[in-house]
Order: sequence, then structure tokens, then C-alpha cells
Amino acid sequence: MSGAEYDPGWLRHRVTVESGASAPDGAGGETVLWDTLATLWASVEPVSAGETIVAGHLSGVVTHHVTFRFRDDLAGGMRVAFRGRTFRMLAVHDPDESRRYLVAKCTEEAP
Repeated sequence: MSGAEYDPGWLRHRVTVESGASAPDGAGGETVLWDTLATLWASVEPVSAGETIVAGHLSGVVTHHVTFRFRDDLAGGMRVAFRGRTFRMLAVHDPDESRRYLVAKCTEEAP
């Protein structure tokens, strides 16, 4: 993917990136607490939609690409909050190895 395909004006969505940390729940297990890592400008693009079976029930899956300016602290396992929706970042990569942009492949979490 060439750098010519990216225009900084495309980063028009204000999103919040959250990082998870495990904490004891008091009953011998753990719970995930989400802390805000950063509020950034990004491009949120739907890529595909489909259905999958989860725990014996048909569930919709929507996949998005979220593009950010390059940062060293973004990784898979984090999540993105955007307009009341939450997206799990599955993988993050630099599409052209230029250290200008990062593209996160995300799946939307159920509310």
C-alpha cells in the first residue's frame, strides 16, 4: 500500500483508544478494567459484515479498519470507542512501513 493512498484529511473521526488491565474480582477470578490510553483522530471504515455462530446462537460480525497516525503504543487486544460503539483491535500494522500511519483491523463488540 503506497503512502499516496492516505490523506490526513481522512482522519476525521474522534475516537478513544482504551487499554485493558486485569484486576482481581474478589472471588478468585479476574475482571478486565479499561483505561483510556488516548483520544485520537482516526478514519473508521466498515470493511465487511457477516454472521457467525457463537455459543450455539447466530451472531453478527462487523469488521472495520481504523487508521491512525503512527504511534508506538497501539497493539492488538486494545479497543476503540467511537460514537457509542466499541471495536476490539485484533491486529495493528504499518501498511507501507513508512511509520506514518497504522491500520487496526477491528471487530465490533456487542453492546
